[in-house]
Amino acid sequence: MAKVAVVIPAAGAGERFGGSVRKPFAQIDNRPIFIRSIELFINRPDVVQVVLTVSPDDFDVVKQKYAANLMFMGIKLVKGGATRFESVRAALGHVDEAAELVCVHDAVRPCVLQSWIDQVFKQAAKTGAAILAAPLSGTIKRVKERKVEKTVPREGLYEAQTPQVFRKDLLLKACADVPADFVPTDDAQLVERMGQEVAIVATDGRNLKITTPGDMSLAGAILKEIVRQAKKAPPRGPFEEAQW
Repeated sequence: MAKVAVVIPAAGAGERFGGSVRKPFAQIDNRPIFIRSIELFINRPDVVQVVLTVSPDDFDVVKQKYAANLMFMGIKLVKGGATRFESVRAALGHVDEAAELVCVHDAVRPCVLQSWIDQVFKQAAKTGAAILAAPLSGTIKRVKERKVEKTVPREGLYEAQTPQVFRKDLLLKACADVPADFVPTDDAQLVERMGQEVAIVATDGRNLKITTPGDMSLAGAILKEIVRQAKKAPPRGPFEEAQW
């Protein structure tokens, strides 16, 4: 069982979310989204560390307001950067030496199934790099100035999700040599540009990334169903693939 350090970037501004509260700190059933995302990992025997990155402007507030949560869950709090990439790179400087893999997971993606985490950890340990991704199911249009230019074949197209998991040395190398004009939209891009193959673990739309206020109620419903199904399911081992 490979040892994993988990990085949770929560330093984004969340312009599309709106309101006075940043997305990760918004609440579903009176619990912050970022706490729900962290809880996906803290009780796993293969996770040796969780690092949470927040905006420098939020650092003192988070440290004080969530002190009990951070202490109880053993979370390392780190100041992030202006971009996701900068936040992840800052977190890598605090990763436990014992970790063999680094898992990067969105703070606003709380609906991940444990079976998906099992599979992506296992795949990354085997190949060096693996991500969750969902095949696109709708008809895809390329649009310019609000007019359809072309219908794009969806065969072979996937939406990248998180967790994204990499061999630690591979991600460190990928983050060390990045041109100033290259702004990756996910962590897999960093290792892809090095020529590293990235394996896919297929998921579906339940692995929702909360982007707008309307996503909150949908995420709440998905979480309730995950809990309901988990109560019905028989106990499983740490790497047994559950249907839910």
